[in-house]
Amino acid sequence: MFFKHFYDPDLAQGSYLIGCQASGEAIVVDARRDIDVYLQEAAAQGLEIKHVTETHIHADYLSGSRELAERTGAKLWLSDMGNADWKYAFPGTNLYDGDEIQMGKVTLRAVHTPGHTPEHLSFLVIDGAASSEPVMYLTGDFVFVGDVGRPDLLDEAAGGIDTRFAGAKDLFASLRDRFLALPDHVQVWPAHGAGSACGKSLGSVPTTTIGYERASSWWAHYVQDGDEEGFTKELLEGQPDAPMYFGRMKRWNKEGPAVLGERGEPKRLDGADVAQRLANDEILFLDTRTKAEWHADAVQGALFIPFGNNFATYASYAIDPERDDQDIVVLASNPAQAALMRDKLAWTGIDRFAGYVTELDALPRAAIPTVTPGELERDSNAWILDTRTANEHAVSHIDGAHQIHAGRVRWQLDDIPRDAAIVSHCEAGGRTAVAASVLRHHGYGNVAELDGGYAAWLAHREAVPAD
Repeated sequence: MFFKHFYDPDLAQGSYLIGCQASGEAIVVDARRDIDVYLQEAAAQGLEIKHVTETHIHADYLSGSRELAERTGAKLWLSDMGNADWKYAFPGTNLYDGDEIQMGKVTLRAVHTPGHTPEHLSFLVIDGAASSEPVMYLTGDFVFVGDVGRPDLLDEAAGGIDTRFAGAKDLFASLRDRFLALPDHVQVWPAHGAGSACGKSLGSVPTTTIGYERASSWWAHYVQDGDEEGFTKELLEGQPDAPMYFGRMKRWNKEGPAVLGERGEPKRLDGADVAQRLANDEILFLDTRTKAEWHADAVQGALFIPFGNNFATYASYAIDPERDDQDIVVLASNPAQAALMRDKLAWTGIDRFAGYVTELDALPRAAIPTVTPGELERDSNAWILDTRTANEHAVSHIDGAHQIHAGRVRWQLDDIPRDAAIVSHCEAGGRTAVAASVLRHHGYGNVAELDGGYAAWLAHREAVPAD
């Protein structure tokens, strides 16, 4: 059996290529949209992708399952275990609890594990060349390393009303009957790791075992003791803010993600033309430099989306493809980097990529206004925007600050006064630089950032002698 885990820390998302080397057949589970990574690996291993499937209708990224099936001609398997509201609306082969997908001597057995979502499937992996018993469990967003999938995302991001309680009840039963009933040695491979908003305390290692989770996870004693009430209470407390793009991902993954096809090399654009189109509000320009470079020399009217481990996440905080209908231009050093940015944008359905520039000489630029903690302390008229999570804000915050998570600012502009002198902050300044650029792009003319963020504010307050 061949097995490979593909993982990107930006969206903390994992997917899998599994194959039988004897028959040359393979399957991909929970694919992302830049599908060449699977095609290249399959070719290198002498495998042909004959099947594609996914564990559930994802909320945090746009699925590449349809894209991969279209490109390869593979059979697309989709769960039909959900209720009427959570049925896939595009063609695929229905997959039910207990169904098996065969690749030579390797078998994937579908196991219905509702809780995170009603239609959720996990997959037991059986290497028939070695044993008739499962060796791995692909758990999707059902069980993570050290945590379980949150059941409140349908309420938080998809318009549900109190679905979290039914989800918690289903999750408790799934853990009891479909997880803890397995032998301790079975390896567990989830769809997400640390940093994902699909749970609150995901581990940073990629895999675990049934036995380790039975012995060490916070939820295990509740389930083994039959304490559903205690489990539900702890499960629902302290879940992180769900970025607003999650609701769009749920809808688009249900309806069927657009098929991109082969996209070729990104186009390098003329800087003067880009400057004119930016002035006419015809494009979204993404300034992808570091925060220090942006603060010193920001492109006016641009969105700040630094290229790094959070590029896809921050872009999804700042851009709503359902309302932002402009083409997207990025700052990139070369075609390969531009292509990588284009791929990462596509992970969450930001597809209107027009090209890139390598220089900023033709674009208008100016420094970003910042205030020191001391200046903020003396400014009683500032409207303070705390772009940290609700949990961070609840622990401690600046008196009078208004908390709106950075991933929700684009969707809550009506909650922020346009005539106020706004000072925004997060913990250290990265998230709020993105959120503040959103405000400026949408016409907020008086937006400064707290130099050093909330950490600098705390240090300042500790250094100031008490009266």
